[in-house]
Amino acid sequence: MRTPRPSTAVLGSDPGTGGASSSGDGWIRRLYEEHHGPLLRYVSSLVRGDRQRAEDFVQETLVRAWLNTGNQPSGWSPSRAWLMRVAHNLVIDWSRRERVHTEIQHENTLDKHVEPVDPMSQAVQRRFMVHALSRLSHPHREVLFYVYVLGCTGTDAADALGIPPGTVKSRTHHAIRELRRRHREHALAAA
Repeated sequence: MRTPRPSTAVLGSDPGTGGASSSGDGWIRRLYEEHHGPLLRYVSSLVRGDRQRAEDFVQETLVRAWLNTGNQPSGWSPSRAWLMRVAHNLVIDWSRRERVHTEIQHENTLDKHVEPVDPMSQAVQRRFMVHALSRLSHPHREVLFYVYVLGCTGTDAADALGIPPGTVKSRTHHAIRELRRRHREHALAAA
């Protein structure tokens, strides 16, 4: 939504006439006084309360209105709806640029923080988990499998096992408590 800048316009002049005039100053001042507050509230809601950024967007909106008067019929004045649409488009353009920039930053930082995979450590942990779970009762092992391995909610696990959701909660609690009791050194390391 870029508008060409009138080549003969001077800031503070009436863009419609192309030269400096006191009526141009009065026009932009009236535009500012009439629309600044509502525009600022609207843009602040779009940028989640970032007052400085909202002020920048409102200023850019009013500048674009001033620049656009050269392309409009004599006596044209932008409506509040027109100004809000311009401000909205400015915020959308900015947020798209920011989102792309943020995504690029996240892609680069993920590679730097990848932890090395230690297959021996994983094998030891798996063996420990199999041994620890094998010492639990079948109902406790079954509930832990549904909740922690399959990632089911308590209600989903209850439906799959054909037991009440409260029983799933109780069995999960007791199974974890039993694992912690039997393997204190690992429970402390995991905490």
